[in-house]
Amino acid sequence: VEHVRELTGYDRVMVYKFHDDEHGEVVAECKRDNLEPYIGLHYPATDIPQASRFLFKQNRVRMIADCHATPVRVIQDERLMQSLCLVGSTLRAPHGCHAQYMANMGSIASLAMAVIINGGDEEGGGTSSSSSSRAGPTKLWGLVVCHHTSPRCIPFPLRYACEFLMQAFGLQLNMELQLAAQLSEKHILRTQTLLCDMLLRDTPTGIVTQSPSIMDLVKCDGAALYYQGKYWPLGVTPTEAQVKDIVEWLASCHGDSTGLSTDSLADAGYPGASALGDAVCGMAVAYITQIDFLFWFRSHTAKEIKWG
Repeated sequence: VEHVRELTGYDRVMVYKFHDDEHGEVVAECKRDNLEPYIGLHYPATDIPQASRFLFKQNRVRMIADCHATPVRVIQDERLMQSLCLVGSTLRAPHGCHAQYMANMGSIASLAMAVIINGGDEEGGGTSSSSSSRAGPTKLWGLVVCHHTSPRCIPFPLRYACEFLMQAFGLQLNMELQLAAQLSEKHILRTQTLLCDMLLRDTPTGIVTQSPSIMDLVKCDGAALYYQGKYWPLGVTPTEAQVKDIVEWLASCHGDSTGLSTDSLADAGYPGASALGDAVCGMAVAYITQIDFLFWFRSHTAKEIKWG
């Protein structure tokens, strides 16, 4: 953000990251000293609609020189059969709602640049010339957004340099995310191999009584094995009586399933969730047989989110 601010001269530059539920968070910021900080603020997904996100994958740099400028009507030749498409036009006026949104934030001019990474199973979009787009589906990871408190227009060569900078940033970010995913996958596979070896050499209880244990497979606060009517807990778990009650609930409500995962047992409809308190909130369960189970538990986590 510091380099982008030095390059463009805007009063504020922010990195805006999209979370899995599509809401956004300001994760980095460089600004003029007398401006209110936005870092750490969260914004609802509706602030940037899906249509706008799709357009960012086609036109990766969007500049608004003056949100108060009077829009100029485009006069179309009557002989044209279809309306003009201004998606790729730099001169396209902002929507009235967005112009008012900018004014409410005290911003007159803005520059928004898309950060694109490989998207895996997400639908690709856009006609960008970047190599990542040609290689496969892409994903809008976030935006680098610049705000200015007075009208500001930067020339095309500078906007082109910003687009190239975002492509380089997206490639670097993509490599780091892939490396983190590969390291996590290697750790899980290594742990799975050791646990399978325990199962072959020992009784199933070895996966909870020895190291590594099933807690090393999943990020959790506790885990348990319920096998042949006996209970082996690890970490923060319900009592044996409470687990037996959960087993009865699984048999009656999820008997046809091979597993269950929920962030909240209360939201999943478990009647005894309130008795578990904050110690046990989320749960994942894998069925060994119809009467034998592996459990992973997470405690209730309170988190304060500042909405912008």
